[in-house]
Amino acid sequence: MKNLSFSYSKMGMYRECPQKYKFRYVHAIPELPKYYFAFGSALHGVMEFIYDPQRPSFPTLAEALAYFQNQWNQTTWEQKGYPSEDKELAGYAEGRREIEAYYQKHAATFARPLSVEMRSTLEVDGLSLISILDRLDYLGDGQVKIVDYKTGKTVQREPDQLYMYQKVVETSPAVKALVQQKDPAVKAVRVGQLAFYHLPSLTELTFERAPDREIVEFWQQKVLATADQIRAGQFSPTPSEQACRWCDYRNICPVFTGKDYTGPSGAAALPLLKGQPAPAPQKSTTVLPVAGAAQTLSDKIDRYGALCQEVQTLREEIINSLHAQHFTQHFGSRYKAQLTTTQKTVFEDREKVLALLKKYHLLAKTLVPTQSTLAALLTDPGVAQEVKDELRALCVTHREEKLDVEKTD
Repeated sequence: MKNLSFSYSKMGMYRECPQKYKFRYVHAIPELPKYYFAFGSALHGVMEFIYDPQRPSFPTLAEALAYFQNQWNQTTWEQKGYPSEDKELAGYAEGRREIEAYYQKHAATFARPLSVEMRSTLEVDGLSLISILDRLDYLGDGQVKIVDYKTGKTVQREPDQLYMYQKVVETSPAVKALVQQKDPAVKAVRVGQLAFYHLPSLTELTFERAPDREIVEFWQQKVLATADQIRAGQFSPTPSEQACRWCDYRNICPVFTGKDYTGPSGAAALPLLKGQPAPAPQKSTTVLPVAGAAQTLSDKIDRYGALCQEVQTLREEIINSLHAQHFTQHFGSRYKAQLTTTQKTVFEDREKVLALLKKYHLLAKTLVPTQSTLAALLTDPGVAQEVKDELRALCVTHREEKLDVEKTD
């Protein structure tokens, strides 16, 4: 019998919702791209580049940033899962910031690790247990330190992940062989420390090796129990408001459709729309007498729309009259109108602007190239005049008028 392909992430998904696991790993329907996965993957790639044991020397900050930029540009913002190009640029700027901060704190103490991004497949207890170990440091005397990079908003102790790492490292023949290359006298590998390193805050949380008793309980009660449930085909959904709200599979989930998804043939009709709110589970088929309430709501919407249109028409008429009489302020019997005119610089051809910023290495200076940060470059003493001239040629100036009407009594 073929071993079951298993991993910490697969176990986590099954324990979150067996039905979601079935969609992802039995029917093989991919999830939508998530920007936080793309961001995390990019930062993990940079850490692998920095600590690559095969490199003759550690890369400079400039080399690390160039590597990050090259990898980042391999995919579009849509492919990364960002909601907009501006959000992706903000992610890029945050990635640069974290790399620069990491170098500032650790460059002077960089040390060669035992391995980076080591992919291990451990055949044990009927499982093909797949793990990727971000970094292994050798502490001597057969002991290793496991370092796992975190790029989310917060970092906290995750016992299951720590237990899984410890089980893999102390059981894997591949890890043992790697340690013996460093220290041939080693008979057994033992975890000395486990650490989560939170890149956004440059914070390392370090934990001691878990007792053997806890590892045994974790392995039997969670890993092997979960694997047995998967083999038995136990995929009943376990809906919850938070989990279902952001689930990519809700449009074909029996909780919401009322019927089982039959197989991959239905995948083509799967409208996995990012950000679409999950429909509420159907608890009753009773038809409520809401026709009168619905008509009242429609009437209010029409009334509101008509009032908004009337307000807009009045606004334009008041502004035109103020201009005709060369007024910036005028009074009614109960209200005062004040007209304020401002000039706004707008960069309309985004592609040309981005090309110019890349050409002169100004992306990092703007952080995120919004209209305001681009306009600030025009008065920045650190930007050459010829660059300002090229940038100014890409902008247009709009006049904006603000009309404030307030009560006078």
